[in-house]
Amino acid sequence: MPNISAAITPIISVNRALRTPLHRQIYDGYQAAILSGRLRPGQRVPSTRALASELGVSRIPVLTAYDQLSAEGYFQTRAGIGTEVSLSIRSQVLQPKPGAVPRTAVSRPRIGKSSLLPDSIENSPWPRGWGAFAVGQVALDEFPFQVWKKLLARHSNIATTGYFDYCDPMGLRQLRQALAVYLGTARGVQCGAEQIMIVNGSQQALDIAARALLGAGTDVWTEEPGYRFARSVLALNACRVIPVPVDNDGIDVAAGIKRSPRASAALVTPSHQYPLGCTMSASRRLELLDWAARARSWILEDDYDSEFRYECMPISSLQGLDRNSRVIYIGTLSKVLFPSLRLGYMVIPTDLVERFRSIRFAMDISPAVFHHAVLTDFICQGHFARHIRRMRSLYNARRKALVEAITAELGDGFEITGAQAGMHLCVVRNGICDREIAVRAGQAKVWVAPLSSSYAGKSPRQGLVLGFCSTPAETMRDAVRKLRSAL
Repeated sequence: MPNISAAITPIISVNRALRTPLHRQIYDGYQAAILSGRLRPGQRVPSTRALASELGVSRIPVLTAYDQLSAEGYFQTRAGIGTEVSLSIRSQVLQPKPGAVPRTAVSRPRIGKSSLLPDSIENSPWPRGWGAFAVGQVALDEFPFQVWKKLLARHSNIATTGYFDYCDPMGLRQLRQALAVYLGTARGVQCGAEQIMIVNGSQQALDIAARALLGAGTDVWTEEPGYRFARSVLALNACRVIPVPVDNDGIDVAAGIKRSPRASAALVTPSHQYPLGCTMSASRRLELLDWAARARSWILEDDYDSEFRYECMPISSLQGLDRNSRVIYIGTLSKVLFPSLRLGYMVIPTDLVERFRSIRFAMDISPAVFHHAVLTDFICQGHFARHIRRMRSLYNARRKALVEAITAELGDGFEITGAQAGMHLCVVRNGICDREIAVRAGQAKVWVAPLSSSYAGKSPRQGLVLGFCSTPAETMRDAVRKLRSAL
């Protein structure tokens, strides 16, 4: 519980029409606030003069109420601090009264639960923490924080009213212009700045796209296995998830057509499939685009870690091949910079921009633009490109160390997939219980994700998804040994 030094006035109302004296009304208001826990022990209260001014009464009833509260032990006064809620009543306030009904026992209306919603990350039986082999973690110690701090300071000093007002629902235009250049050069995305929307991560991008394009009850192809939290977004929008198997060439379009030929959309990760790590082949990409054009369906391309490819040049985006404006391209900066930045982007077909803009405005009016301005400078001054190059080299070394450690420590029983790109790889093995292993590994401070949790169907493969970006190469072998003990 944070220590709130500033004096905060609880909700106290005085009514001159009542027969109850004003000092008693003030006393009752403070007593109720303290006993309910709304005012905590040690929390400061306003001076008698300030409270009298705020309530629009003379100071006398306030002084009378404060004297009574102090006499009964609710208030205490300390030199240099002022009047505060007494620390001596902490145990009485925090302990429930005999016979009191606990809050958790209060009857509530029945709340429905969607069977499509996966467990939240907090409710997963396997633990998650910082270190080997947590999926999605980056090498935070290698981020150029000094550069970032200087840019933050610069924009703090030059901040104008534009930083503090609502902005365009699409995001800061200068950042969208910088991203349009980057995406066209590095990812082969065909777009202008007016097609880019800055969002709070790829989850929000998918949510906006679902609201804009998909109605309740519509079928959506998802990769099987696939990113389970993307499925939760679709479930929240009342879509019907159609799991479509993935092979070495990516999502099996023919299988998808058999299961739902007129599905409204397909959610895919073509550059580095999550979690198996395969890259969608050129023929499969063309087949998927052809289906979308014929079925008048949408393709949601989640390009979440395409910057990191180690054995060849980065693969161009699916959106760059699209000639019928059926692809919504989604990217994130959390994997390149740091997760708490909460910045992602989406590229929208021109004729849909106003629809997406209206939905974004209805959801949260506009994004916060201060970090947009900082990131614009970070990109335009070359820091972004340099950081990607450095991380690509660093992650490559850590990836190699992990592959070597798995081969040496775990033996031939595990099949390694998806090690050519991205920020994670997958080890697959029949005859294990990956969820139980994930729990045991967490007890040894090794954080793995069970492959089976990425399946929507009832016959999941067993394996482990291992992130390698936050683990130094020199400690990789020891981490794999801890994992071996859990196996």
